[in-house]
Amino acid sequence: MNNNEKRGVDPVTGKQPGRLALLGLTVGMLLIVAGTLSPLMGGHVTLYRWIYGCGALLLLVIRIFTPYTGKALRLKRLYRIESWAALFFCVATFFMFYQPSIMRDWLVFTLAGGAIQIYTSIMIPLVVKKESAKN
Repeated sequence: MNNNEKRGVDPVTGKQPGRLALLGLTVGMLLIVAGTLSPLMGGHVTLYRWIYGCGALLLLVIRIFTPYTGKALRLKRLYRIESWAALFFCVATFFMFYQPSIMRDWLVFTLAGGAIQIYTSIMIPLVVKKESAKN
């Protein structure tokens, strides 16, 4: 019995993020959604940038400080790709402040980050199930 098994850490999924990290991820994604929908629905122009930016920064910080600690290489890559989605949201925030009158650039990065987020949210449970069946 190795040290990870003594602490209850699954070798496939690794150490799971805490409740505070999961709450932060949820709040960050909700802030990004609120910041994205606000200008599309005719909301306050300057406030939506700050809401979106807070959500993107929160998401990036949590993704950086809760890395994948398991042994599966494919899962490690998927979690790293998920971190890139947070970077795309931060780049979208930059374009919100750099060119506030042009919505095209930040919407493209938001859609790219959202597509990556959807892909990883589908693939991670499938790969965990497959790797757990192997072990």
